[in-house]
Amino acid sequence: MQITRFERGLHDRVAIVTGAAVGSGRAFCERLAEEGAHLVIADLAPATETEEAVRAIGGRVISVTGDMTDPKDVERVVSAAIEHYGRVDILVHNVGYYHEEPFDLLSFTEWKRTLEVTLDSLYHVVRAVLPHMKRAGFGRIITFSSDTVWLGTPYLTHYVTAKMGVIGFTRSLAAEVGSYGITINTITVGLTATQSVGMSAEMRPLLESILPAQAVHRADEPEDIANVVAFLALPASGIITGQTINVDGGVARH
Repeated sequence: MQITRFERGLHDRVAIVTGAAVGSGRAFCERLAEEGAHLVIADLAPATETEEAVRAIGGRVISVTGDMTDPKDVERVVSAAIEHYGRVDILVHNVGYYHEEPFDLLSFTEWKRTLEVTLDSLYHVVRAVLPHMKRAGFGRIITFSSDTVWLGTPYLTHYVTAKMGVIGFTRSLAAEVGSYGITINTITVGLTATQSVGMSAEMRPLLESILPAQAVHRADEPEDIANVVAFLALPASGIITGQTINVDGGVARH
C-alpha cells in the first residue's frame, strides 16, 4: 500500500489491540474500526462483546485469547494477524496491572508481577510486530502510561515505576525506528469512567473525588482516550513520535 504524505483515515490498515475485551480497549477497537481499520483483538478473556461491537459498525475483526507476558501467546496473535490480513500496521498495547499497596508491605512477588505485566508484555509484543512494520516501512505503536507518574501517587510505587518505564521505553525506541516510518508514542491516562469503575462501590467515590482537581470537570471517558489513539494511529500523524500525551482532564498540568 502506497503511503501519501497526508493520507487520511485508516482504510484497510490492520491494528492489533491488546487488553480489548472490556473497558477502554473496546472503545479503542470501535474508534479504529470507524476510521476503517481491521482489528485483531488480544486478551486473556474472550472478546465476544468487542467483536460484536466492531462488526455492528461494519468493521472486520478477529480475536485471539492469550497472555501478553508469554512470548508464545504473543507470537500466536501476530501470526493470526499476518495469516488473516497479511500485515500489521498499528499496535495499541493496552495491558496493565493496578494494585495499591504501601511500599513497606509490598512483596517482591507483587513488585515483579507489576513490572512483568506492564513492561515484559510491552517488550514481547513490540518485538513481535517490529519486523513486519520495518518491512512495510510503516508502523504506529501506541503505549499507555498513567498520570500517576506526574502526581507521585502514594501506595503505587511499583505501579508508578513500571509506568515510568513505559515512557522511557517509548522515548528510546522512537529514536531507533523513526527511519523505518514507524512512530511510537505513549498516553498517560487518569482514572477513566469505564463500566467496571462506574459499577464499583469502591472505585466510584475515588472517581468523584478526582473531579474537583480536574481542569475539565467531568469524568474521563474511554472515548476521550480512543480519539487520541485514533489520531496517533493515522498516517498523517507521522511527524509525532517519542512523545507522552497526558489525557486526564487536566489533573496533572504542572
